[in-house]
Amino acid sequence: MIYEDACMSAIWTNHANRLIELINSNNDTHAHLYLEQLMLFPVDIQDKIINDVSNLKHCNTDDVANIITQYMMFEMK
Repeated sequence: MIYEDACMSAIWTNHANRLIELINSNNDTHAHLYLEQLMLFPVDIQDKIINDVSNLKHCNTDDVANIITQYMMFEMK
């Protein structure tokens, strides 16, 4: 179980880093495509994720990973 948690943490960290790069480069189109292709989020959820990340006071991978996870859990319900 510890290995799975570490692996998932590394995966979410990687996703968060890539999303941060896309948003910081003001490339919303690629950020949308990334969220759509990688995580199959619908467009309205993509907008919410990008908006939440953009509004972070101090953008770091843990915060972005938490935002992605929050919306992923919402979609699964």
